[in-house]
Amino acid sequence: MLNPRPLQAAETAAPAPATINLSVVIPIYNEIANLEALHERLTRVLQALGRSYEVWYVDDGSSDGSLELLGRLGAGDAHVGVIELTRNFGQHAAVLAGFAAARGEIIVTLDGDLQNPPEEIPNLVAKIDEGYEVVGGWREARHDPLFRKLASRAVNELTSITVGVKMRDYGCMLRAYRRSVVRQIIDCDERSSFIPALANSLAKRTAEIHVEHSDRFSGTSKYGTLKLLRLLFDLITGFSLLPIQLVSLMGVVVALAGMGFGAFLLIRRFIVGPESEGVFTLFAILFGFIGVLILAVGLVGEYVGRIYLEVRRRPTYRIRAIHGGLRAPGQGE
Repeated sequence: MLNPRPLQAAETAAPAPATINLSVVIPIYNEIANLEALHERLTRVLQALGRSYEVWYVDDGSSDGSLELLGRLGAGDAHVGVIELTRNFGQHAAVLAGFAAARGEIIVTLDGDLQNPPEEIPNLVAKIDEGYEVVGGWREARHDPLFRKLASRAVNELTSITVGVKMRDYGCMLRAYRRSVVRQIIDCDERSSFIPALANSLAKRTAEIHVEHSDRFSGTSKYGTLKLLRLLFDLITGFSLLPIQLVSLMGVVVALAGMGFGAFLLIRRFIVGPESEGVFTLFAILFGFIGVLILAVGLVGEYVGRIYLEVRRRPTYRIRAIHGGLRAPGQGE
């Protein structure tokens, strides 16, 4: 079933009383080979929980037929809604679209590639029931290439330092949130945001549990090296001024070192006289200084870019239509 008119991001963000106990939000981008198995396993898990539930699949501009398959799944299951975005906005924007539509007291996020098994959802929900506001999954035995593991470890350490909440796996999408935290995330209305880090900065009680991690069921990962670097820059510029402060401090140190070295060379010239030795050493030092300068300019550019995105106030995502039996809060047939 297709909503008769397009919906904008702001329309789905209107607050409404939660009538569902559990919402599951799943961003989808070209996962047609995984969807049927994912939906079958997810439905079995949610029905066994014995709670009222809904599932929001967010199609993030798929081009492989995923949207059509999701539409069929939604038409055959009254618990399922499919949010169709106008184009590919990225994983975190798709999750925000699902958050805005979700009505559950507990909201769980899950990837569509089946690397994080849906069977882990009851463990997350049980931890939330203990009084925690955010519960993250920790993939202790990851089935990923070594480079991906090392890059993720670096991002996790940096995120823990930046946010001030220690977690071993900020990159795991299998997470559970209380509705109060999700509403705060939506109200932040940031153009670029790392949702797990933002949630931990807003929540009072957080926890992390071990979850299984499987080989990809089908297809290839959508997170390449460039996307990981983009995520890293979003993280370091979105939650702290410490990086630019460190670069400023480094600039002072480099300037003092340069003046000291210049004074040393001047004194040496008076004592030893003209000499040509050390020219390549000077070039090496100069290139080092230039590298620091370029890094500083790039970092300032990242902050300016974030300001530019915020000032334009363009929507984080746009919704073309909602398919299936579910409707976002405040939306009729």
